[in-house]
Amino acid sequence: MDQGRPKPDLIIFDCDGVLVDSELLSCRCLSEVLAEFGFALSEEQALELFLGRSTKAIEQHYRDLGQIVPDGFLPRLKSHVLETFAASLEPIPGVEAVISELTVPFCVASSSDIDRVSLSLDVTGLRAHFGDRLYTAQMVRHGKPAPDLFLHAAENMRSPPSRTLVIEDSVSGVQAGKAAGMTVWGFVGGGHYRTGDGHAILSAAGADRVFARMSDFWKV
Repeated sequence: MDQGRPKPDLIIFDCDGVLVDSELLSCRCLSEVLAEFGFALSEEQALELFLGRSTKAIEQHYRDLGQIVPDGFLPRLKSHVLETFAASLEPIPGVEAVISELTVPFCVASSSDIDRVSLSLDVTGLRAHFGDRLYTAQMVRHGKPAPDLFLHAAENMRSPPSRTLVIEDSVSGVQAGKAAGMTVWGFVGGGHYRTGDGHAILSAAGADRVFARMSDFWKV
């Protein structure tokens, strides 16, 4: 797919940090709920460790450290995130204009669970654009950075990987898209990239292009 004149058969959007400006809110919630259960993790550490990853990755991280996350942790985290999103979540500036003008099929593929993705799109007014074209890590065995989720979405949308464009904001998401054989554009316009060199981070992960404003979506 030529970067200058992309004509994909399908565009797959990540949700958190691409459609909705949720990453800082998510990491704050994770830090707060972990603290409730006696685990110390700053918002900055949460971003570094779990940006673009599923809750399975959180559990595996602590398991690798020889610690077991209590049974009540995930339900508490989910409820706290949903409450916070319902009160404070905003769409990424300009994203609705982009998806409103798309002439090719598009969908969502997110590491978050379906309830969170649905709420995110409902709260920000984006749900009507996507209908039931929502794919999450719950639907596959291995989450990002494995390619499973993107391959699952492309198969269901009947698009070959080589003709699919992925929009991602995380290293794990970029790696997943490239592992799936897709073109990947990194997006660094979310609040979590106000500090740090997101362009360098996602380029190093393998992104074919990195941009910071949705108004520049089709610009080279």
